[in-house]
Amino acid sequence: MTSPKLISCEHCLTVQSNESPLCDFCELPVHHHTDNHGALQRAWSFLATALLLYIPANFLPIMRTTQLGTTTDSTIVGGVVLLWGHHSYLIAGIIFVASIFVPFAKFLALLSLCFAQSRVLTLSAQQKSIIYRATEFVGRWSMVDVFVVAFLTSLVQMGELMTITPGPAALAFAGMVIFTMLTANSLDPRLFWNSTHE
Repeated sequence: MTSPKLISCEHCLTVQSNESPLCDFCELPVHHHTDNHGALQRAWSFLATALLLYIPANFLPIMRTTQLGTTTDSTIVGGVVLLWGHHSYLIAGIIFVASIFVPFAKFLALLSLCFAQSRVLTLSAQQKSIIYRATEFVGRWSMVDVFVVAFLTSLVQMGELMTITPGPAALAFAGMVIFTMLTANSLDPRLFWNSTHE
């Protein structure tokens, strides 16, 4: 006896059997989604671009501080070490989590989802859904570093005394966050259930 094929409503995301053309919960039309190959190709290309941008985002300076004619470049890791050395443990911890740990964890989650959809890694539909929701939850904190640089750039402009300008890593970091968001959007969570019950 084969298990019934499940489908998820694109409006309320309720998972149900595909016997009815209307959602059991919101009563709107439900549609089948079988374009796993095209969505997966887009996800892989966006993820590869994000991984390439991850390198300059971490090794190039994200902020340039000019004080009395002397320019100092700061990378993300260098900024965390500097703040920790000045006993600003809370700020250093926030930047470390938001700018180093969260992007790395998001890459691991997206890679596991892409490999699972490619049938290289075996995960249940529930596991894939949990990973996907966790990725979407932590993604909102990914731009903290860019916001800090933008805030300092607009706040600290003291002419010849001190100015702060964004470095090239700020653009790479913003691009990396955007492409990880595009990767997550390309992975339609409804396809997790289709691939499980095919």
